[in-house]
Amino acid sequence: GLGLLIIIDHGNGYMSLYGHNQSLLREPGDWVSGGETIATMGNSGGIDHPELYFEIRAQGKPVNPKYWLQQKG
Repeated sequence: GLGLLIIIDHGNGYMSLYGHNQSLLREPGDWVSGGETIATMGNSGGIDHPELYFEIRAQGKPVNPKYWLQQKG
């Protein structure tokens, strides 16, 4: 249901998931740094408009991402 999905393992049991991508720009096992483009947003997974699915998991369980996102300003 999430179409093209990319999962980033941040270590210590934390992962971020990005779904409904048009294309994935990284391969399994690639290392990535903050600010790098990992995928292009699209409408894969049965949706009819571009959107991004975003989730953070701690020890395999979803957590509220608002504590991880910082507002720039």
